Amino acid sequence: MKRREILLTMSGILATVSLTRVTGAATATQEKAAPPFAVEDATGKRRTLEEFKGKIVVLEWTSPSCPFVRAQYASGKMQELQGWAKERGVVWLSVLSTHPARGDYLAPEKALAFNQGRKAQPTALLMDSTGQMGQAYGARNTPHMFVINSAGRLAYAGAIDSQPTVDESVVPKSRNLVRAALDDLLAGKEVGNPRTTPYGCLVGYSP
Repeated sequence: MKRREILLTMSGILATVSLTRVTGAATATQEKAAPPFAVEDATGKRRTLEEFKGKIVVLEWTSPSCPFVRAQYASGKMQELQGWAKERGVVWLSVLSTHPARGDYLAPEKALAFNQGRKAQPTALLMDSTGQMGQAYGARNTPHMFVINSAGRLAYAGAIDSQPTVDESVVPKSRNLVRAALDDLLAGKEVGNPRTTPYGCLVGYSP
């Protein structure tokens, strides 16, 4: 599988875009148990993977400054998918792994207000400021997406959709890979394309 790495600097944000074919999974992602986590959300409530046992869970690594994330939300497609998933009993957890030393770090109250301002609809916004959760999952980009099946195993890991873009007008034309994975799981099937290459901005772990 061929891969091109493109480095983009936009408004001082270093973004890594990984382009690859999104068909033909290289790894059987479903065979790996999802790493457990215990992280406070933006309201101060402790959230764990065990809390959502028996449910399908989506993990969305997000950012307040990344232009790739901004395009997803400006298009309305991310909020639409969040709402669609929640209506079907799927748990959606947005995750901020930004370290407090980073310039775009938001304290919990500001993070919650920001998320509400962009009309996000997650079940919870997790504050992973230590980066332990993100590193356990290998999250390296925003948006980096993971889908955990009802048996607690990773069913999908990779990109949100098939067209890396910072243009909100392009997002609706792209095939949403998370929606495809959820469609498979909700139909009682294995995910047809369980692993793709994520794209977006680098997660702001500890300097």
